[in-house]
Amino acid sequence: MKIVFAGTPVFAAAHLAKILDNGEHDVIGVYTQPDRPSGRGKQELPSAVKSLALKNNLLVHQPLSLNNAEEVKVFNDLKPDVMVVVAYGMILPKSILQGPQHGCINVHTSLLPRWRGAAPIQRAIQNGDTESGVSVIQMDEGLDTGPILGSKKLSLSKRETAQTLRDQMSLIGPTLLLTVLSQIETGKICATKQDPSHACYAKKIIKSECKINWIEDAINLERCIRAFNPDSVMFSEFNHQRVKIWQASSIETSPLTKDIQRVGTILRANDDGLLIKCGNGELLITEMQLPGKVKMKVSEILKSKREYFSVGSMFE
Repeated sequence: MKIVFAGTPVFAAAHLAKILDNGEHDVIGVYTQPDRPSGRGKQELPSAVKSLALKNNLLVHQPLSLNNAEEVKVFNDLKPDVMVVVAYGMILPKSILQGPQHGCINVHTSLLPRWRGAAPIQRAIQNGDTESGVSVIQMDEGLDTGPILGSKKLSLSKRETAQTLRDQMSLIGPTLLLTVLSQIETGKICATKQDPSHACYAKKIIKSECKINWIEDAINLERCIRAFNPDSVMFSEFNHQRVKIWQASSIETSPLTKDIQRVGTILRANDDGLLIKCGNGELLITEMQLPGKVKMKVSEILKSKREYFSVGSMFE
């Protein structure tokens, strides 16, 4: 089939690479987000999808919007059989959705209808889900509401981070996508309507969520630390400096105490890490990042800063 591919990050590039390596379909155009400033120098850099597309001499489009007649005409002139959308980051108007013969299909990082929306990987981990997966849907005008064309489950470990889960999905998603494309081409596709009563929304991560509130349960904080690693790393203030928390584990205390005046207090500092009092339970920080430094194991940081992180001092 003639395919137009739309995607932006590394996760999307893995799917484009699979289609190209497979060789059964013809990628006639690639849509991706405009180049964005990145890094300390704020130099405009291409997306992972654009870089891959250019290496393969593919036609690349980077419109600021698809919701205008000119861009719709450019798209329709390509005459694609199907459009594949993976983490593109732009809303497709009805005129685009209905353009290809087989419409537009989307690879989504959850087992729909659970976790529709912008941050399904993060919300699944934050919520303590024991499983997630990848879904391929026929796109409609709703937010991840179209019928399911295929899905693949994954079990979540108790140490799962957004990165490790995304890496797993980067392996199973492309293979699932090829299966769905083959079924579409042969007319053997089976679409299943989503049950809206089981739907929940994965809202976008906002900066205010990333600051640790030590009044919360240690279990919830530990889940957030894993869920926001590495895209929106959790942080806390210590001696008026921002410290990023990369890895931690929750420890239940018995009996549970709720002495709010003590939350954030360092209870222990040794090679195991920093043990911090929370609203319920304790959080053992094992990897963190000081301002201007790289992330390090706490045991390494304490070799030179044991007095700085002394027992009894507090995270704000």
